[in-house]
Amino acid sequence: MAGHSKWANIQHRKGAQDKLRARMFTRLLREIASAARVGGSDAVANSRLRLAVEKARAASMPRDTIERAMKRAAGGAGAAEFQAARYEGYGPGGAAVMIDCLTDNRNRTVADVRHAFTSHGGHLGADGSVSYLFRQVGVLSFAPGCDEDSLMDAALDAGAEDVVTNADASLEVLTAPADFEAVRTTLAKRGYAAVSGEITQRAATGAVLAGAAANEMMELLEALEELDDVQHVYSNAEFPDELLARLPA
Repeated sequence: MAGHSKWANIQHRKGAQDKLRARMFTRLLREIASAARVGGSDAVANSRLRLAVEKARAASMPRDTIERAMKRAAGGAGAAEFQAARYEGYGPGGAAVMIDCLTDNRNRTVADVRHAFTSHGGHLGADGSVSYLFRQVGVLSFAPGCDEDSLMDAALDAGAEDVVTNADASLEVLTAPADFEAVRTTLAKRGYAAVSGEITQRAATGAVLAGAAANEMMELLEALEELDDVQHVYSNAEFPDELLARLPA
């Protein structure tokens, strides 16, 4: 897909650091609780919950912690009720930013998000100001070495939209959100088990940044990622390779 932001790679590399583990667990538990409260604690019937639980297990979250979060949320006992909130804006260089949050205090969250924007050369926009630049898509990731032609044939037969080859030779199968589970299940039955899978947002076009704008934009994205109520940060910013190379492995 054109304009795939390199921010996804930044998140992955920074997410491997131990200092982000507690924050990651908090976000995963909020997503589990929110999904269970809305759709019930049966992960088989609740696809949103199933994805959240899979992410938690991939992050090595203890099973009993996951189960407690599901039961508490589904039963409504002792669990804060988090609401979904989306904020949109522009960063340095005009790059688009979209932030999905789960919060129990919208006033606090919007104040924190606005402060991050204004402190790093950006500004918070109105609803819909940048969301039209993104579309929701299912992504199944496969490690380098997977045969692209055979995977593409299997994926398209299963109902996928496209197969993308990344610079590191890893492959991504893209699906419509509604087809995500069916495509993943079909591919797994045919011997193509994805390394990871998610339903996410991707920009149709990228905003190439350089120099001071690139540095400040990265600082803005990092500031947003550090906010407690933020679940996901999406951007169409594309950074120079030399800036990405300076990130911790």
